[in-house]
Amino acid sequence: MEQQRRLDYLIHPATSALQGRIQVPGDKSISHRAVILGALAAGASECRGFLDSADTRATMAALRQMGVQMSLEGEHLCVNGVGLHGLSAPPAALDLGNSGTSARLLLGVLAGQRFSTTLCGDESLQRRPMRRVADPLNAMQAEVQITPDGALPARITGNRRLRAIRYELPVASAQLKSALLLAGLYAEGETVLTEPAPTRDHTERMLAHFGCPIARAGAQLRLSSRPLQANALQIPGDISSAAFLLVAASIVPGSDVLIEGVGLNPTRHAVLEILRLMGADLSIDNRVEASGEPRADLRVKYRPLQGITIPRALVPVAIDEFPAIMAAAAHARGETVLHGAAELRVKESDRIAALAAGLQNLGLRVATSPDGLRVQGGRPDAGVVHSYGDHRIAMAFAITALAATGPVTVQDCKNIDTSFPGFIRCIQQIGWEISDKAVRID
Repeated sequence: MEQQRRLDYLIHPATSALQGRIQVPGDKSISHRAVILGALAAGASECRGFLDSADTRATMAALRQMGVQMSLEGEHLCVNGVGLHGLSAPPAALDLGNSGTSARLLLGVLAGQRFSTTLCGDESLQRRPMRRVADPLNAMQAEVQITPDGALPARITGNRRLRAIRYELPVASAQLKSALLLAGLYAEGETVLTEPAPTRDHTERMLAHFGCPIARAGAQLRLSSRPLQANALQIPGDISSAAFLLVAASIVPGSDVLIEGVGLNPTRHAVLEILRLMGADLSIDNRVEASGEPRADLRVKYRPLQGITIPRALVPVAIDEFPAIMAAAAHARGETVLHGAAELRVKESDRIAALAAGLQNLGLRVATSPDGLRVQGGRPDAGVVHSYGDHRIAMAFAITALAATGPVTVQDCKNIDTSFPGFIRCIQQIGWEISDKAVRID
């Protein structure tokens, strides 16, 4: 029987400032959409800056099983699109590993196919809520069957005639919105969606880039399907990954770090506003736009941080960055308060519970609520924390340890490859050392 091994990180407090220029991997959200829309477009689409990670490979593998040819060399992806109606039945169930984005977006695509399919995933993914996607898809006359608990596996019956709907999203979710827009490509009539709060708009921007523009009026989106045409894409650096480096330089005295080519989509840069409210020294240079997405260089210098009450309006558009923000809160003077973030409960882990447990293990005072937490900042102690297999929790505690009173061990860090492959190599460029060790699990 093969022995199971866990990857742990050992982080010693930084003894010198973080300095230098660095680039983070391509944006994960945009990379998923590049594969999917490239597959559904007619012709070959070339994409540069693609994130080669465990999650995006799950999306690629699923589409390959449905007959889409593609090649990936480093960060250069080429997808030979088959058009909206060119996918073929896969030989087996599509296993999407740990990728919630793959599952939800592909549910929208598969609802409109002529063939039937089954989606499954690992234990973590099969705990994540899918009813929020399945119910409106079924209202479009799809046939999506999920478990009684509202989770994967999902059975999608093919050859259904989809009809467009008018739908008010019950939660602010870019994945739900995107799934319904993708299903709308196969529906008769105009799909009309209303968001309760703004969410990331990468799907809308990329649909327009591939020839199917979305009409927006306030909180309402309108899609009338048209064929997609292949196009070239340039993917910016992922601001969710950059957020960890922004916090790292903010808490280590004397630090001065430049992060090049980071995506600054207006539905994604709330993390910058939150960190600035906390007192971070951030500047933005070299703004440009490519493939419909803005990008810029971010410079961050050390400055003591202050705890704040995070504005509720910023919460939906910073949801993936809260592990990094709570690492900043751990080092801020005073209390940081987060409410309106119940969505954190149903990510790769219960991120509210995971953050609270880890911060308490490092000697900080933390109180939780159903939709958030309160963190009394200070200087974390040495200790051991668990990531619960969640890539963003693992990186958050690696950051937190940089200015702790002593060494911190972060357990179960392998899943960092989900969004930030080469994390250790990247941060070594700015003078940050982490030791990693494989630990046998009996």
